[in-house]
Amino acid sequence: MSLPGRDPPPGPLPEGGLLKRSLVIAGHRTSVSLEAPFWEALRQIAAARDLSVQSLVGRIDAERGEQNLSSAIRVFVLRAAWTGEGATAGSRAALP
Repeated sequence: MSLPGRDPPPGPLPEGGLLKRSLVIAGHRTSVSLEAPFWEALRQIAAARDLSVQSLVGRIDAERGEQNLSSAIRVFVLRAAWTGEGATAGSRAALP
């Protein structure tokens, strides 16, 4: 699947294995497991917003309701990809 105006990067597809990262969100330590491309996209979105990944995940966490955190992050990244966010520095769109 290719998003409008966004071609996948050249080369082989990244491995689909999960990478687990530890974060502190709202004062509580938690682990999040995501595939490498989601971590990279999240990092790029955070950088475009002048935020740390931890801060961005904290915002996603605050708005996710009952949804699993890893799932909420994946949906957030997908929505950002659909809108082209993270492609250029300085993007400040509200959380999708």
